[in-house]
Amino acid sequence: MFPPPVPPACNYLPVVVHRETAWVSDQVAKVDGELRVFGKVGADLDIAIAREQARTCILQGLAQLSAALGSLDRVERILEVMGFVVSAPGFGRQPQVIDGASERLVDIFGEAGRHARSALGISELPRNAPVEIEMVVARRP
Repeated sequence: MFPPPVPPACNYLPVVVHRETAWVSDQVAKVDGELRVFGKVGADLDIAIAREQARTCILQGLAQLSAALGSLDRVERILEVMGFVVSAPGFGRQPQVIDGASERLVDIFGEAGRHARSALGISELPRNAPVEIEMVVARRP
C-alpha cells in the first residue's frame, strides 16, 4: 500500500519524534524514488493530476512515519497537514488540491485522520515538484 521511504536528499531527518509527537518533513510525490510530474497547477497541470500528486505525497509521508515508528498502529491522530501547491498566477484552488491528501488520511485512519490544515499557493518548489506536503502526528507511547 505504501511506497518504500525515500532517503532525504539533503541534511535533514525525514521524521523527528519527540515524546508523543512526530513531525514528518516535506514530502514530494516520488515514484520509485523519482519525481515524474512537474510544473505549475493551473497552467501545466490540472487539479485532478495535482490531487493525485497530493495523495502520493501523503503516502510517501506515511511510509516515512511507519519506518520511524515501526508501525502506523502507533499513530493516535493526524494533528496537522501543511500543503504547498506550485500555482500559476490566478490559480486559487489550493484547498481542493490538498483535499486529495486529506481524504486519503481519513480513508486510512477514519476520524483520527481528520486534521487541522494549511493549503498554500507558492511560486516554486525544489526540483520543480508541483506539490509538497508535511504533517504533524500524535503517536501512542
